[in-house]
Amino acid sequence: MGLGLVVLVIAIGYVIGSFPTAYLVARTKGVDIFAVGSGNMGATNVTRAVGMRYGLLVWAIDGVKGILAILLARLIVPDYQTTASVLAAVAAVAGHNWSLLATLLTGSIRGGKGAATAMGTFILLAPTLLVALVLAIAMAIVLLMRYVSLGVLTAVAVAGIAFLALVLAGWMDPIYTVYLLAGWMVFVRHRANIVRLLAGTERRLGERA
Repeated sequence: MGLGLVVLVIAIGYVIGSFPTAYLVARTKGVDIFAVGSGNMGATNVTRAVGMRYGLLVWAIDGVKGILAILLARLIVPDYQTTASVLAAVAAVAGHNWSLLATLLTGSIRGGKGAATAMGTFILLAPTLLVALVLAIAMAIVLLMRYVSLGVLTAVAVAGIAFLALVLAGWMDPIYTVYLLAGWMVFVRHRANIVRLLAGTERRLGERA
């Protein structure tokens, strides 16, 4: 896979990931998502600010961003689909977390926390049973404890450990270790949530922004 194709795949993945779904959806309701709640460009903040159905819409579209980035990468580089998929996935999460398009719209570096976009990439890259397990863990935590951030962080940690174990066991291509960067970026963007969880001040799902 040549350097030109690597750059192309990363660039396309980043631009797709940069699509500011939460910002645009909230704007249809007259809300600046960066000025309410956590100020995060994500589904949870949209849910708190303008309602559950809008939050679910944002989550779905942000997930599709990750899926679309991978599918396009596979079309562009059919002979190196695994490598292209991983690079596009990481780029899409980076694009969501540090969105070029949101930055152009607002004049400052903006973005989300990458959970939904990472989920979209995970659905295509991970074995089906692992996807089902990780999603079940995340949903159980959110339903029982109503901490979306805790569900996300736990799911990302389990997924990362599973990917690393599968690579070390020889059941997955070593390139998948690069995909761990996507999980790292999700954790980086959830730093404040981790602090609030430890302090017992994290907002629960259903609480208004």
